[in-house]
Amino acid sequence: MLRTRTVVMAGLALLVTGTLGYVAMRPEPVAVDLHEIGRGPLQVTVNADGKTRIREIYDVSAPITGTAQRAPVRVGDAVTEGETVVAVLEPAAATLLDARSRSQAEAAVREAEAGLAVARSKMRQASETLTLSESEFRRADTLVQRGVVSKTRLEELEQRLHIDRAAMTAAVSALEMAKGTLDRARAALIEPGAPGAGSSCCLTVMAPMSGQVLTVDVLSEQTVLAGTRLISLGDPSDLEIVADLLSTDAVRLQEGDRAIVERWGGDQDLSARVRRIEPAGYTKVSALGIEEQRVDVILDLTSPPEDYAGMGDGFAVFLRIVEWESDDVLSVPLSAVFRHGADWAVFVEASGLAERRIITLGRRNDHNAEVLEGLNPGDRVILHPSDQISVGTLIERRPEEI
Repeated sequence: MLRTRTVVMAGLALLVTGTLGYVAMRPEPVAVDLHEIGRGPLQVTVNADGKTRIREIYDVSAPITGTAQRAPVRVGDAVTEGETVVAVLEPAAATLLDARSRSQAEAAVREAEAGLAVARSKMRQASETLTLSESEFRRADTLVQRGVVSKTRLEELEQRLHIDRAAMTAAVSALEMAKGTLDRARAALIEPGAPGAGSSCCLTVMAPMSGQVLTVDVLSEQTVLAGTRLISLGDPSDLEIVADLLSTDAVRLQEGDRAIVERWGGDQDLSARVRRIEPAGYTKVSALGIEEQRVDVILDLTSPPEDYAGMGDGFAVFLRIVEWESDDVLSVPLSAVFRHGADWAVFVEASGLAERRIITLGRRNDHNAEVLEGLNPGDRVILHPSDQISVGTLIERRPEEI
């Protein structure tokens, strides 16, 4: 009986010693974050910063060279097509003459006056000649009817009469030309501020469209040349969005692709749609000094105008242009995927141990990737696998922080 009790006690001691040894030698499980694979929506987007711009902007320029008076409108003012005065210009005044220019101008006046006197003299001469020709033609016509003068003589006088009438017309035109020359020469002598120095003030410019004033380039009174931009007008409700994308991203998009407008300042996202992808790219230097080929993509806002009230020209937005999307996709977080040779792989939890599994990926975005082969719904993959994880590693789920 004593012997049996001794054997039992020895067995118990061996069992306890073995258990303690196993516990002491057993590796500690690695705490990991697990994610259960499932099916759901997946969206692949091209993300870019963009800015709004008014679709049609009207630049109002000075039609003449002169003095633009102080602008009658300010930025933000509403204007009505054909009714609102947006600019007032006074024609340029005459310039001061130096001594040489004045002498030349006075000589030109004397020359023009002499030319006018010559023209008047020639007109009087042509008038006297025409009067004589008409008198001779009438007398010859009477004598022809009496049979005293031949018809040949009458025809000669008639031809001479036509020539003299043409000479009279030329003399009248020459007189008018001489008067114009004299007026032009006298105009060169008009001093600034003198009567007749300029046309009546002023030329008013009306708004070419209904909308709002966007910029005022010439606010205070100043001299401007013809063609100088004075103000720009536009309709803030007629907005579009332009984004410059890398050419490698732009080729993945198509006209008609929808986009999500974020970070524009409102409480909710806006909807937009790609209207045009510019056919020509351009080189742009990035903030890191790298030359990049960029392409402008134009989008139309499809949300109701009241949803983005307050947004105007040149406002910053963030765009997510949808390249591809599906509502039923088996996906895996990219944080669980790593390279194994030339393949993609993940660690899957299998009965508390880490199991490496080769997978095939399809489309992907910044966070998730489509799984074509290698995983099934319900599989639990390890997120952010560290160097402590290998095939067969004992793992346990990290407690969720409260």
